[in-house]
Amino acid sequence: MKKMILSSNGKFLFDKGYKPLGIPFDKISIGYITTASKGVEDKTYLNVHKNEMRKLGLKFEEMDIEGKSKTELENFLSTKNVVHVEGGNTFYLLKAMRETGFDKIIKECVENGLIYLGTSAGAYIACPTIETSTWLNEPLKQRYGLTDLRAMHLVPFIMRVHYTDEQESIICEKMKESHYPLRIVRDGQAILVENDRYTFVGEGKEVIL
Repeated sequence: MKKMILSSNGKFLFDKGYKPLGIPFDKISIGYITTASKGVEDKTYLNVHKNEMRKLGLKFEEMDIEGKSKTELENFLSTKNVVHVEGGNTFYLLKAMRETGFDKIIKECVENGLIYLGTSAGAYIACPTIETSTWLNEPLKQRYGLTDLRAMHLVPFIMRVHYTDEQESIICEKMKESHYPLRIVRDGQAILVENDRYTFVGEGKEVIL
C-alpha cells in the first residue's frame, strides 16, 4: 500500500504520537531528510522536531541529501520504513532532489511500501508542482535558480500549507490559474494518503475555497 502523510508542520504528528503510521512504535525507523533547512536562516523548527522525536523515543537518522550518490541514498533508505522530508526552502529541496536523483529513488520506494511523511516543503514536493510556493510572492524567498516547478507527482493535487484566513483572497485568485485541484492545510492539519484515497486529518475543519 502507498501510504503518505502530507502536513503543514510537525504538530499533527506530535499530537497523534505518530499513530497514523500504522507501525508498532518500537518498529518505527525514520530517515529524516533535513536538506530544505539549508535554504532558510531560522532553523528553530528543526531542533524542535528532533527534540520531540527524541522525547517520544523514536528511532531516526538524519541526512542531508545534497551531494550524496545514488548508492548512499539507497543504502540510507534501505534500513528505514519511514522517510520524513522536513520543511524549509522548497526550491532548495527540489533542486537537491533533482541533482541527486533522490526524487526518482523516493518514488520507487514509496511504491514499494516506504511510508512518506512530508511537512511543509516536504509536502509540496510530493505534489505535481511546487507552484503554491510562489503564490504569496514572498520577496525574500530565494529560488536558487530554479525555474521548472515540476515535482514528484506522488499525489494528483497541489497543496497550500501554513494557511491562514488572511490568505483567502490571493489563494482564490491563484487557484484559477492552476491546472490541479488544491488541498489546504493549516498548522496541525494534514492529508493522509492511502493508495488513491486522500483523507483530511487533524484539528479543526478542512478549508475548502
